[in-house]
Amino acid sequence: MQEKSPSVVACVTTQYECDRIIDAAEQTAEEYGCELHVLSVLRPTENYALISDQLEYLHRKSKSAGADMTIIFSENAPRSAANFARKNNALQIVAGMHDGGKESFLVKFNRLAPEISIAMVDKNRDVYTMDVHSVCASKR
Repeated sequence: MQEKSPSVVACVTTQYECDRIIDAAEQTAEEYGCELHVLSVLRPTENYALISDQLEYLHRKSKSAGADMTIIFSENAPRSAANFARKNNALQIVAGMHDGGKESFLVKFNRLAPEISIAMVDKNRDVYTMDVHSVCASKR
């Protein structure tokens, strides 16, 4: 079986503002010649009718960036994202900012997939990367 090409995975929620994450991930994927994937992990109990417009917007944004958009229904977003990232040979995931909690999505993801680099995009579209072997984040 042939190994998949390296990729960058944009991890988005259901907010319109997640378009900034897709933009940053697209730029990184282009810079390194990687495939781009967009992932949203939703809880199975959400009322999807309330978020259908946001998901459609992010889907269109993904397509315009040349990416597929995958939605996974799961109670464990970090585990689902780590599995997806590994399956797609991700070199980096791009997400929103870490909320500072010890049990946040990014902290749990990093525990599950420490070999995958993490980039975070703030509301001003500034990108901060955390190298696999680095404890400190640095502004790109």
